Amino acid sequence: MTPTNATNPFFSPSTLPYGLPPFAEIREEHYPPAFERGMAEELAEAQAVAASEDRPTYENTIEALERSGTLLRRVSHVFFNQASSDTNPEVQEIEAGISTRLAAHRDAIHLDPALYGRIRALYDTRHELGLDDESLRLLERYHTRFERAGARLPEAGRQRLRELNAEIAAASTTFEQNLFADTRAAALVLDSADELAGLSPGAITAAAENGRALGHDGTYVLSLKNFSNQQELAALDRRDVRERLLTASLGRGLSGPNSNRELVVKLATLRAERAALLGHDSHAAYVVADQTAGTTEAVTELLARLVPPAVANAEREAAALAAASGLDEIAAWDWAYWSEKVRKAEYDIDSAAMRPYFELDRVLVDGVFHAAGLLYGLTFTERPDLAGYHPDVRVFEVFEEDGSPLGLYLGDFHARASKRGGAWMNNLVDQSGLFGERPVVVNNLNIAEPAAGEPTLLTFDEVNTLFHEFGHALHGLFSDVRYPFFSGTAVPSDFVEYPSQVNEMWAVRPEILANYARHHETGEPMPQELVDRMEAADRFGQGFRTVEYLAATLLDWAWHTIPAGADPGDAEAFEAAALKEAGVALPAIPPRYRSTYFAHIFSHGYSAGYYSYIWSEVLDADTVEWFKENGGLRRENGDTFRRELLSQGGSVDSLTAFEAFRGRAPRIEPLLARRGLTG
Repeated sequence: MTPTNATNPFFSPSTLPYGLPPFAEIREEHYPPAFERGMAEELAEAQAVAASEDRPTYENTIEALERSGTLLRRVSHVFFNQASSDTNPEVQEIEAGISTRLAAHRDAIHLDPALYGRIRALYDTRHELGLDDESLRLLERYHTRFERAGARLPEAGRQRLRELNAEIAAASTTFEQNLFADTRAAALVLDSADELAGLSPGAITAAAENGRALGHDGTYVLSLKNFSNQQELAALDRRDVRERLLTASLGRGLSGPNSNRELVVKLATLRAERAALLGHDSHAAYVVADQTAGTTEAVTELLARLVPPAVANAEREAAALAAASGLDEIAAWDWAYWSEKVRKAEYDIDSAAMRPYFELDRVLVDGVFHAAGLLYGLTFTERPDLAGYHPDVRVFEVFEEDGSPLGLYLGDFHARASKRGGAWMNNLVDQSGLFGERPVVVNNLNIAEPAAGEPTLLTFDEVNTLFHEFGHALHGLFSDVRYPFFSGTAVPSDFVEYPSQVNEMWAVRPEILANYARHHETGEPMPQELVDRMEAADRFGQGFRTVEYLAATLLDWAWHTIPAGADPGDAEAFEAAALKEAGVALPAIPPRYRSTYFAHIFSHGYSAGYYSYIWSEVLDADTVEWFKENGGLRRENGDTFRRELLSQGGSVDSLTAFEAFRGRAPRIEPLLARRGLTG
């Protein structure tokens, strides 16, 4: 039955606090009619602007467009969050159909000559309109968006662009769904607990629970995370099991019914053709032209500077691991295991022994929230009366220091079969003064669900990930802009990781660590000597981590710098040649993501943009130095960072905002020192 206006919860604004979507009322059948009406409404609103006989003004053109599409934004935020966080066959079917419809819908607006003509007329006289800074920037960004979307193309070019956008959208969705299926199909199923020797008792129990949940009663199942090197590789004693686990991980998407092998070639070539149509040498050139990097040369220069010292570090680490293991050569499935052994021997750091000090709720409340309280004056109140989109989701109301409301924070921390891998932040409601809306944001992680009654204990990597993703959440919560176009994390992709990376620094700040790193049974704080050893070991393995990241980045760069008309050939052969040419083809260090499961670049909007993590880390490392120079965890510092950067969203040029905050352009030296790449 098609939902009526009275029964479809998307057809009117939510009446819940902060406009939280009414998840208890939302069903899969509500999505298609909401998308259909949302697209129809936005298109009619845009066409009304284009057809207006009135002289174009900022209010009747730019602001009118910004006010359009409220229903489509409402349903899109909720649907695409569910498609990532709690999918099912019905959602996947809707997603497969709606991706091409949305691409065509956007083209219908962006490729309307009359609409572009009104925007161009305003743009050409923009300095005569008396606009405030944010309004002027919105006009400029609308002009840029339409031009980058192909508004100036002749009709034949616009038609080909529509076809390319539809093909790319469909292929990206298929890639994502293939990966989702193959990641689950590739889970390692083991018959006995003996094969899991080396894992903690809790991890073994969790593997058994996972087996039951996935329909493999009596077995132990290690589900795969989205990256190459699975966390269990550091602990599994049996070399054959480690090899099987890594082989399963590295083989995703290469063959079988869920193969992405041909899709990655198709996506790369379609994007190259689209870039050429829009006047760029490559898809990378098209992407970077609208990022803080500005040019492909700037990105290439940064990556080239990092590769040689990173590889040299990794080769020294490999020699040390081979010596410690007695193996003639360290294989890829040996690296994490023997790295952990060396770490324990040299620094007396045992990752498993640290886990009891990192219980999820303590890390969240006494770590992440506590740091936000000290730095920004925030307080958090859990709202069990407000429902999330899944029973695992926790809802917190966020308040300013004076008790005034700021927004809602949703935490969805546990892995499940219906959630894609990785960790991320989404907006469910965009902050904007135009609509008087406060932000509603969600963090997703993939922490293994413990056995019933057992605590959720984290690795330190997972602790760091929680602080990182909360940095994105703060970027959304602190947004203070008029227009939703600029809200929160709506900044260049090579800038968006910067605030989140900065927030990682508080995970090891002594007064924060001491507050949350307490044994879950005794309440005793983590011994200071263990903290000291953990900090001393921080650079251990930087060669591996940097090469692993750079290999993925350079793989992305290779796929997206091909010119139009080029034939990459077989995906696996192209990947091998690209890694070799870039100087990062180390057999013992596979890329963090191989092409066929590189969702960041083939389905999640980071195409030609995976470099952004290291590009943003330049700003992050420089900012950490600023905090240290100015006394660290002080309210004054938090207020400055919030005012100059976190609250601005995309309403100002990102590098201009950084330079206003730092007092100068960014310097790379702090990053090189952090990564151990200075000599």
